[in-house]
Amino acid sequence: MVTLTDNAIRVLKEMTEDRGPEEGALRIYVKPGGCSGFSYGMALDAVKGNDTVYEVDGIKVVVDPDSLELVTGSEVDFQDDLTGQGFKIFNPNAVTVCGCGSSFRTAENAGQPGSCD
Repeated sequence: MVTLTDNAIRVLKEMTEDRGPEEGALRIYVKPGGCSGFSYGMALDAVKGNDTVYEVDGIKVVVDPDSLELVTGSEVDFQDDLTGQGFKIFNPNAVTVCGCGSSFRTAENAGQPGSCD
């Protein structure tokens, strides 16, 4: 399961209030790359047939099967501080994290390290 902080829920509700159910789910995904092996991605998207779907305080969170084992147990937060604002994923499965905070690897899977573009 993936959880959302109160800040993330508040911002996501603001972002999705004008969207229909076909494009109002928060998709969390992982792709190969980044300096540590995997990079996170998030988008507002529709639920697809093989997604795992969670509902957190009215927000649908969807994760594809390939990403699920890499992000299960993660928490999504929205931070607004001196370094900027945006969503941040806290992943208990990550054993190595890049300085940028969006690239990681797990103990079981190193991914495919590359540039952090």
